[in-house]
Amino acid sequence: MNSDDLALFARVAKTGSISRTAMELGANQSTVSRRIGMLEAELGVRLFRRSGRGVGLTARGEQLLGYALAMEKTLDEARVAMQDSAARGPATLAVAAQPTIARMMFGSLGHRLKARYPATRVRFVEGLATHLLGLLNDGEIDLAIMYVPEHPGTSQFDALLSEQVCLVTPAASPVPDGPFAVSGLAGVPLILPSTHHGLRVLVESLAARHGFAPMIALECDGSISITKRLVIERCGATALPAAAVVDEVASGTVKCFPLTDPVVQREVAIAWPQNRVMPEGVWNVAQMIRDLAADLVSDGTWPNTTLHAATLMHSDG
Repeated sequence: MNSDDLALFARVAKTGSISRTAMELGANQSTVSRRIGMLEAELGVRLFRRSGRGVGLTARGEQLLGYALAMEKTLDEARVAMQDSAARGPATLAVAAQPTIARMMFGSLGHRLKARYPATRVRFVEGLATHLLGLLNDGEIDLAIMYVPEHPGTSQFDALLSEQVCLVTPAASPVPDGPFAVSGLAGVPLILPSTHHGLRVLVESLAARHGFAPMIALECDGSISITKRLVIERCGATALPAAAVVDEVASGTVKCFPLTDPVVQREVAIAWPQNRVMPEGVWNVAQMIRDLAADLVSDGTWPNTTLHAATLMHSDG
């Protein structure tokens, strides 16, 4: 005996007719009759009295109906509770991102989260890749939006978009407008993070493939805002996505040249620990992040980016 058996039994008891129950369920009358017979055989009692006008409950049937209705009520309460819980969202939510991604997404994401889950306590965290991966693995954050690192460790990544990397120079740089060939980086004094950071690894990998060593003017492991300030102060150039310098390009304090030959891109993805099941509410938040990424790319707010097919598919439906 299972919940389906009890639900069918209660349905027959309510209609007083096996044929009518079969019609309402879109089933064969013989199937309904056989299942009721099997339930009676399993329990060893008669549940219904058959007559030409339909079926009526026996005393044992009346007793079982009480259990069936109680079970139905319990299942309905459980269904409502689960639906209400999903609608409310997680009680707390911690989302982290690397600086450029945080700049592009956190404002809009904050509005969307509060509109959908007003009772959820939301915490945003900004940090570099190694810091975010550590927080993920320690369970300090639920999701991270970050560039896929060379060595992802034990985290899983769901790609959102590809973002083109650019050479960012002082405004007075003599570099002509247009794309900048990777091979030309050989003669550019660069401001980059130390070797364990993503952009430094990326530039050194490009340099190795093109047969030169990058010219390091300064190493800066501070925030991107400090690196940009150093560029503005003409201490060197750097490699950053266009989204990181939208305001500075608009104000004329720096220039931005997409790297090409080949085009240099980094993958932006949602990350979560491989050894931890993502709660249902957090999955819904991940979908919100996909939708937001699609909107930011399609309306041009996030420049020099291309959506991944999976993100586009999620966004469309």
